[in-house]
Amino acid sequence: MPNPTAAMLVIGDEILSGRTRDANMHHLAQRLTGAGIDLREVRMISDDGDAIVAAVQALSRAYDTVFTSGGIGPTHDDITADNVARAFGVHIDVRDDARALLAAHYARVGHELNAARLRMARIPDGATLIDNPVSIAPGFTIENVHVMAGVPAVFEAMVASVLPTLTGGQPLVSETLEIRRGEGDIAGPLAELAGRYPELSIGSYPFQRDGMFGANIVIRGSDSARVGAAIAELQAAFPV
Repeated sequence: MPNPTAAMLVIGDEILSGRTRDANMHHLAQRLTGAGIDLREVRMISDDGDAIVAAVQALSRAYDTVFTSGGIGPTHDDITADNVARAFGVHIDVRDDARALLAAHYARVGHELNAARLRMARIPDGATLIDNPVSIAPGFTIENVHVMAGVPAVFEAMVASVLPTLTGGQPLVSETLEIRRGEGDIAGPLAELAGRYPELSIGSYPFQRDGMFGANIVIRGSDSARVGAAIAELQAAFPV
């Protein structure tokens, strides 16, 4: 049985402008691989309401689960929550359970729960809250979409909250072999190897180091014995 599939939607002008480097995709990919969930697609879009709606609808239909990051904070350009609600055709407003979390947190740290901070308690109807032990303001899950913060520490905490609720598959095994030959030399044998192991993912990642061309061949699959056999064939074909 194939593993469940996932997609990620990264939302934010600051990502696309290059002002902020996205670290969340790397973290999510690692955690999903360990859980046996195949991350099949990552999209990066701007803070545009119509773009968010279209992307959420498309990814939600295409994959078993979707993770978003960014745009659920207290400022005017944090528009993810409203547009995820619009994507599913549901109402959104400040919800009592989310308000209570924020009220207790800001009372504890001695800050006012003002109108801007209260925006983070806006939750679409029918959604469940995602725990945020870092900064308290919750994310939420609606249908198969998990809406999370963009701040890496908060995103990682939310991923840790959500993953135990998901059905995973067979964790993937990955092995890497460095071959000190140009890709043109290894392309043919590599294609033949891929043909003999259609259930494995075989990728070639070239490098140039100290005037030498080479490639790291990464073989991934859920059957460790098959991954090991493919690596052994490759080693035999290209001995060091």
